[in-house]
Amino acid sequence: MIRGEIYRLVSPPGGDPRRSRCYVVVSRQTLLDSKADKVICAPVNTAFVGLETQVAVGEEEGLKHASCVNCDQLVLIEKSRLTNYVGSLPAGKLPALRRALRVALEVD
Repeated sequence: MIRGEIYRLVSPPGGDPRRSRCYVVVSRQTLLDSKADKVICAPVNTAFVGLETQVAVGEEEGLKHASCVNCDQLVLIEKSRLTNYVGSLPAGKLPALRRALRVALEVD
């Protein structure tokens, strides 16, 4: 598992069990490589309004349509639930993900 990978969860936390949702792994690599059982993820939404905390994604990343990573809605997800791999952000989009996370968390 690496930062920027996208996984589909069939039953998202707190959501309708009949729906699925994609999440992008945003935890630092040292946490992902550790024995920690949960990682920080950002949901993928279809509504992209151009906020600084959103990163545009789509078919290039393995999704069915244009969407965005929403860094304002970070969640903890158990690693064991992240089994349905969809794709990953290309290296060129990782800086945009880092910027969106900095804005969402108000860190320099």
